[in-house]
Amino acid sequence: MAQNSAAGTFEKAKAMVFPRTVLAGHGVLAKVGEVCASLGLSSRGAIITGRTTSGIAGVHVEEALKKEGFEVRTWQAGDPTIDEVNRLSEEVRAWGGRFVVAVGGGSKIDIGKVIASKLKTPFVSVPTTASHDGISSPRASLRGEREAFSVEALVPSAVVADTQVILAAPFRFLVSGCADVISNTTAVMDWRLAQRLHSEEFSSTAAALAEYAAREILEHAREIRPDREESVWIAIRPIIMSGISMAVAGSSRPSSGSEHLFAHALSRIHTGGSLMHGEVVGVGTIMMMYLHGGDWQGIRNALKEIGAPVTAEGLGVTEGEVVTALMNAHMLRPERYTILGTTGLTREAAERLAHGTGVT
Repeated sequence: MAQNSAAGTFEKAKAMVFPRTVLAGHGVLAKVGEVCASLGLSSRGAIITGRTTSGIAGVHVEEALKKEGFEVRTWQAGDPTIDEVNRLSEEVRAWGGRFVVAVGGGSKIDIGKVIASKLKTPFVSVPTTASHDGISSPRASLRGEREAFSVEALVPSAVVADTQVILAAPFRFLVSGCADVISNTTAVMDWRLAQRLHSEEFSSTAAALAEYAAREILEHAREIRPDREESVWIAIRPIIMSGISMAVAGSSRPSSGSEHLFAHALSRIHTGGSLMHGEVVGVGTIMMMYLHGGDWQGIRNALKEIGAPVTAEGLGVTEGEVVTALMNAHMLRPERYTILGTTGLTREAAERLAHGTGVT
């Protein structure tokens, strides 16, 4: 029992918000209306989707909501920018939307959760791909004028993940999502290091959830194959669990560490086209596990098993870009202590790390 002390009363408090419903499996898209009704949501629902995902799943979500008596209007969102979020927020507000359902890939889910956060309405996540753990997390990635940045948003009131729909997406998206979850291994190691060296607040529950999610992917890597709905079923639950671990922690700590800093640094300097977030994070995990002195070969083998790239060439980047990203990564979030420390890696150390792990 907490007692008063000379310094004053104990006033520590923390709120943890979780999805009330997580429905995953074959054909569950048709149950979106029932899920929203069970949550007691108000009559007007705004659907945020994309041009492609509207036909794949958006129209079916609209039908399911109307079947349960909801009044529905659909918006096709563009790129995940601040301006697009502000525009859609005002339109949904003017229409009188009482809850938001985002149907699509990661960017549409992010747009939807930020809109719901701005309007203070419930949010329902309906992913059509599973490229990262943002489908269930309280974080969103938006693009500003110069670069992407992460913002706090709403935890979904519900997640409805139809394995049949996700299977129809390119397999590369699922591979990216699996690699993103595997990165929890080094993210939690970084978090524990920050606790030991800087007394950073640490949640053993959040860490355990994140590590469990990563372990599920690592242990079933051989079963994750293209054109198998069972593969989606194996992967989607850990992906959702990884997002929930962030809700428990109240931050992205259990799922984002030095490997994510490397990925963000590489994305800033790469000029040869867009990179798949989870794929880059996976390669970063190999190198950061090496720095931690852990089983980096096991991480590399698991990533190869599921079809994720494990080299700079596989990512479509140069050796120089990898080395520069390794040298700059520590500067992206100086308040977040990781294995990279406060001074980062020298060029010689970065080159040795990239070569030693076979990334370059």
